Amino acid sequence: MDNPMQTHGAASWIQHSGKDPAAARKFYESVVGWHVADMPMKDGSSYAGIMVGEGPIGGFMPHPVPEGGWTIYITVDDVDARYQSALDNGGESVEGPADFPGVGRMATIRDPFGASIALITYESMQG
Repeated sequence: MDNPMQTHGAASWIQHSGKDPAAARKFYESVVGWHVADMPMKDGSSYAGIMVGEGPIGGFMPHPVPEGGWTIYITVDDVDARYQSALDNGGESVEGPADFPGVGRMATIRDPFGASIALITYESMQG
């Protein structure tokens, strides 16, 4: 199977956000049986990574937010071009393209039908 973090168009990461990240982590550990490991980040913080097999498939946003939900990240070849294409085709900006050191470049869009999705080009894909 191709690596979804290297494959344009593949769903490559899921992230939970909500009012109580620690409680959400415990809930999903119990309900789904996920093993969640604290992954060190470049800034010295840690990120609760959802582990399946040997590697992470997603995680829990460490900071509480008022509206909870899951974000799906889709790997793309060029975040800026794909973000602009979304806007040109009737989508809306939720968060414009930005770099996240140690991860990659991301943007979040809302499609004309009300659903949001995140676009990402991982640092490992950038030349």
